[in-house]
Amino acid sequence: MDNALWHTFSALMGAIVGGLMSILLNRQQFRNQLRILQEQNKVDFMAELTARHFLSHKSFTDRSFETLRNHLGGFTDDELRKILVRAGAVRVYREDGSEWWRLLSRMDEFIERKQLDQIAREI
Repeated sequence: MDNALWHTFSALMGAIVGGLMSILLNRQQFRNQLRILQEQNKVDFMAELTARHFLSHKSFTDRSFETLRNHLGGFTDDELRKILVRAGAVRVYREDGSEWWRLLSRMDEFIERKQLDQIAREI
């Protein structure tokens, strides 16, 4: 009985160690594949990062498409719009027909500012 218990315990330990090694190796392989893909698509990743930077400015919740196009050169208008959507931005048209973009994550901040401006006008 003692010998059978020892064999069972050894098999269980082997399975646990093998499983942990497999998890660690798969995790490392996934990180390497992700890094390789990021390097292959570095232009797109950096463009999204730059778009988020401009749209995250503390003083401006909105940016005009012209401003973004001037600072993110090298893309067609439609490519730039796709980059902005991937960065988490939404498009808004103003009364004059101009195209403006803001981060969806800053929508609450935009609404608060709009309400404060409306209260200030009423006073």
